[in-house]
Amino acid sequence: MKDSKLHLADFTENQQNTEIPKYYGEALCEIARVDNNLVALCADLAPPTETDIFRDEFPDRYYMTGIAEANMIGLASGMAKMGDIPFVHSFCVFLTRRAYDQVAMQVAYPRTNVKLIGFIPGITTLLGVSHQAIDDIALMRALPNMCVIEPSGPEQVESAVKAIYDYNGPVYMRLNRASSIVNKEDFKSLTIGKVDILKHGKDIVIFACGLMVHKASQAAIKLKSKGIEATVVNVSTLKPMNDQTILDIAKECGCVITAENHSIIGGLSDTISSFLVENNINILFKKIGLNDTFAEGASTDYLLKKYKMDIDDIYENSLNLMKIKGNGNGNI
Repeated sequence: MKDSKLHLADFTENQQNTEIPKYYGEALCEIARVDNNLVALCADLAPPTETDIFRDEFPDRYYMTGIAEANMIGLASGMAKMGDIPFVHSFCVFLTRRAYDQVAMQVAYPRTNVKLIGFIPGITTLLGVSHQAIDDIALMRALPNMCVIEPSGPEQVESAVKAIYDYNGPVYMRLNRASSIVNKEDFKSLTIGKVDILKHGKDIVIFACGLMVHKASQAAIKLKSKGIEATVVNVSTLKPMNDQTILDIAKECGCVITAENHSIIGGLSDTISSFLVENNINILFKKIGLNDTFAEGASTDYLLKKYKMDIDDIYENSLNLMKIKGNGNGNI
């Protein structure tokens, strides 16, 4: 171990390409330049959470709390009550599991205007089970007053930051850092409470969030080669969920696939299925995500394949649902 050259940054930062912009950090700074009430708190993870550029530009509005997430939440709550707009940063798993009671009692319950920003969601880290947030959406969705957001990728980050800044109340946003450069003209909007239809088809709908949105889009291309027209929907708001578009598309297609970088318990799939059932829509449905299991330390590509969450898995499950639909068993 003495000769080991690995460091935390090797697992949490984009070491392979220093030219990739810090889309989140830049968006945060842009707002901070016009609102002096915006402050940033961080639990000893400045570069991995892209708050290092905020720290350098606004040192008097940046608070490094150390590895003390529960204390950081308490500070943020107090600052919000005094008129600041705190953006609080750590890894997803530490903001949610480790500081859950403080989030519930000091942010969600009093509805303080605190924005919780979590990085390395789901199985997007080599650091293993201790760092893999496979239940954070479920935990945050369960809290009254909490809004839950996940951009599809760097193309939605700028709009997401502006949207949660404008939202008056507590927000939890999970996001994955960019691994490639996105042109400004390819940026996409995010409106809290609304879904985005990326591709429209009549046969089956794939609801996806986060990194699984791109996987769903690629699966839809494969399905088209089989003559199957799939609708792909980016569900960037996990709570609140009340967009009539979800119901209309589900009824039109009659088959639903959900794809998420999270446990299938309490995440996107349960959110969509509950919304459909509450509105008396009973159709074919398949969940893709971690199936009530922990993962392990490995590359994201490896884990997606191992846990049957990749493009081919979305494709094969879509084909299976279409076969059932074709046999006339449209209701389950």
